[in-house]
Amino acid sequence: MGDEIAQLGERILNGERRALARAITLIESGRSDHRADAELLLQQVQQSGREALRIGLSGTPGVGKSTFIEAFGMMLIKMGLRVAVLAVDPSSTRSGGSILGDKTRMEYLSREKNAFIRPSPSQNHLGGVARRTREAVALCEAANFDVVLIETVGVGQSETVVAELSDLFLLLLAPAGGDELQGVKRGIMEMADMILVNKADGDLKSAATRTCADYAGALRLLRKRPQDPDGYPCAKTVSAIEKDGLQDAWETIQTLIEWRKDNHHWTRRRASQAAYWFDQEVRSALLAQLNAPDVRQRMAQLSAQVGQGHMAPTHAARKLLASLAQS
Repeated sequence: MGDEIAQLGERILNGERRALARAITLIESGRSDHRADAELLLQQVQQSGREALRIGLSGTPGVGKSTFIEAFGMMLIKMGLRVAVLAVDPSSTRSGGSILGDKTRMEYLSREKNAFIRPSPSQNHLGGVARRTREAVALCEAANFDVVLIETVGVGQSETVVAELSDLFLLLLAPAGGDELQGVKRGIMEMADMILVNKADGDLKSAATRTCADYAGALRLLRKRPQDPDGYPCAKTVSAIEKDGLQDAWETIQTLIEWRKDNHHWTRRRASQAAYWFDQEVRSALLAQLNAPDVRQRMAQLSAQVGQGHMAPTHAARKLLASLAQS
């Protein structure tokens, strides 16, 4: 199997999209033999040292994320860049598959040879971000994509996780139909590097301009972050339908990234993210041990003793952890 994985890695490094799709399917598998192959593959492609600009994007359903990504991605491709889109979709509670299908919602982008779109089911992982999305990003970088867009379902905690996957985080919002500024939590405002008010066209154009001004004012009230130059984070209006404001948004992104690279924030952020994901992998491995049949049986026994008042919860937990350490 080692030779086959090596060949798959070579095909990914050559930029073959079919090989990339197969590799992502491999890393998403929960089978132990597949996980071992996935680790070998990731070790191989990581040696390429290739890096892409990772852009996280979130927003409430209906804000036009897919329309924006398609228009934004098409613009980048026309500029000669290769674009990968990793869209984490809601999972079916029955089959575990993706409910939404981004390839059907990004008809033009999906036809481009320099684009790669991969919808991945969230499978009930924290905040809707698939556990292996980080590894999928690494594979896309190895396949020589210049920009990786990571779209989340926009359901709370996903923004926190996607911030640990990306170099820059975009929050997409719709023109306010009322005082919607009250409904946006401070936490996500503090994470966002840029707020884009979409649908700034037609009858909604003036409303989008007002909304953008409201969010710009709210951003000025937040404490300045050390990783940002003056004027960031910022708010801008875009129209994915009319392709208006996309070039300005890209130039603003480029300015921020160049500043962070020049001031060493880029490398520090990448190092911090790598440490974060190491910590998460250790936690996941420890939790996986708790799902072993013998451990679950031991937990049930100790839980019964705790419930009957024969043992304190802290003592029972210590006994369980001690048994894990001995195994």
